[in-house]
Amino acid sequence: MTSPAAHSASSRTVPARPNAAFRQLRGKLSPGEFAAAVRRSAREIGEQVSCDARYVGRVESGEIRCPNYAYERVFRHMFPGLSLSDMGFVPREAVRGRGARTAAVSAPPLAPEPDHRDTCIQSCEESDVLRRAFITGGPAAALGIAAPPAFTVPAPRPSSGGRPGAAEADAVEDAVRRIRLLDDRHGADDIYHRAMAPLHSAYALLDAGAERRSVADRLHCGAGELALSVGWLAHDSGRFGDARSHYAEALATARVCGDAALEAHAFCNTAFLARDAGRPREAVRAAQAAQRAARRLASPRLQSLLALREAGGLALLADRSGCERALTRARRFFGSGPTDHDPEWMSFYGEAELEGLEAQCWAALGDGGRAVEHARRAVALQKPHFTRNIALFTTELAGDLAADGAPEEAGVTGSRALRLLGQVKSSRIRAMLDSTARALRSHRSVKEVAAFLERHAALPAPRRG
Repeated sequence: MTSPAAHSASSRTVPARPNAAFRQLRGKLSPGEFAAAVRRSAREIGEQVSCDARYVGRVESGEIRCPNYAYERVFRHMFPGLSLSDMGFVPREAVRGRGARTAAVSAPPLAPEPDHRDTCIQSCEESDVLRRAFITGGPAAALGIAAPPAFTVPAPRPSSGGRPGAAEADAVEDAVRRIRLLDDRHGADDIYHRAMAPLHSAYALLDAGAERRSVADRLHCGAGELALSVGWLAHDSGRFGDARSHYAEALATARVCGDAALEAHAFCNTAFLARDAGRPREAVRAAQAAQRAARRLASPRLQSLLALREAGGLALLADRSGCERALTRARRFFGSGPTDHDPEWMSFYGEAELEGLEAQCWAALGDGGRAVEHARRAVALQKPHFTRNIALFTTELAGDLAADGAPEEAGVTGSRALRLLGQVKSSRIRAMLDSTARALRSHRSVKEVAAFLERHAALPAPRRG
């Protein structure tokens, strides 16, 4: 006979429903053949997915109710004109953002189970209203895409005694995704201040206390990831002190809830910030701490990125041999390929990012030729929807060319980066271009350099605060 606690836990799990529509799309191909077709399609659009027969089976059985962003782009490429719903998936906002935490659904409740079930699908009208209110007032609104111009995370629902439930956890997780998507396209400068409101709301929800452990775990994770997203906006917009505070807040949240993935992410961002702020020893220590936390996870790609963070600090310390060892580890881990355990926030990390970060290492070590080589690859390999990173790597290439004694090409590349700044607002990228302009002033007799310097001088003064 099933115990009451076990019954309560199992009642909160959403039963898998076979995805007949997706099975129909597979047709006469075997799961393995279809998986190979998915991988081929991914390569066609520059994506990297580790699709195999097991993944196809998980989709068709209904275990995977909505694919991650990389798989979504591949499936839309394979089946143009079909929506996720047409393929048999549920809307993204109706499922949890972090598959690694599905185990939390079966955790014992903190209080007696209420009448409604703690499911990922919010079928009640009240939850739908909360979600619509969040979406229409979300990050897109902050850029004038929708109204009102603010980010929003709903307050706790009166129906649950003022304590947060699954709808609030959904909203926090969705805020993280929307901020990241907007940053990929627009950069941080126009988003940062408006992102503070949902962060404060997320931690207010934590203080209010969820009745169920599954919701509490999701809120801790969501608030920590939101702190990291807001911290990154501060970092990219040149507010290093604010970024350091947000990253520390996320790390504290990770330690409180024992979340290894969040801890690794927080240390990863801290290492990146320390490098940019000129604290290379701190960058190395933070990257090494991140690698220790990540050992509890099963993501070679995460270990690859963390090794690159360590390499960046070692390069600034002029430790060439240590840097080269870290770069070798990074490439070895990267070669293991993506897995279903890779954190969702790592969607930006592909071959282009690997090349760009390695270029930074060689530049710091004074090897201009190798820096240019890797920066060229970063620009060529970057996926088109990562507008901010295209601007970043183009700017990085311009600086490397200037340092390597190629002013004509540096001027052309710098002008290209300036055009991208019309789409991207990033104080960090702007500062890099300012540095390149200073390096090229002695070559103003070169017409390509003169054109770049003229365009650069016409930029509006950077905003402060």
